[in-house]
Amino acid sequence: MDRSQKNQIVAELATRLKEVEVVILTDFKGLDVTKMSDLRRQVREVGGEYRVVKNTLLKLAAKGTDTEKLYDLFVGNNALGTTAGDPVPLAKALVDFAKNNELAIKGGVLSGKTLDIDQISRMGDLPSREVLLGMMLGAMNAVPTNLVRVFNGIISNFVYALAAIRDQKEQV
Repeated sequence: MDRSQKNQIVAELATRLKEVEVVILTDFKGLDVTKMSDLRRQVREVGGEYRVVKNTLLKLAAKGTDTEKLYDLFVGNNALGTTAGDPVPLAKALVDFAKNNELAIKGGVLSGKTLDIDQISRMGDLPSREVLLGMMLGAMNAVPTNLVRVFNGIISNFVYALAAIRDQKEQV
């Protein structure tokens, strides 16, 4: 690879690192071509990108980005999982793949904050954004529904009390 190709890769990678929401750094040592292809497919399905990068090029591309905070982890075999969208599906895909394969998650960056392995694992265990929004909507919908039930109960009890008074007066 000549210098112009390296410069082009660094420029592309630097642009990608500036526009993404999350970067998850992994060590892919021990994965064969078939498993790497499966991993890339799974990451693509959730709207992410999984890319193997040389450490020297990664160090150059990371300068001036949030990914620079992971500088100490740029040793050994490195690949980046990135997405500009919801970070939870990417984390879930990488964590699930790492459970059954030889993929080691090293760390990550989410909106400028560094993530350790435990934080990435917990993020991978979260439900997707759509499920969380549905849960929130259900909780918000429950409040007015319960309020209507309470008011309905008050009115019903009042009507029952009036009916009981009427029935009592009719018997006298």
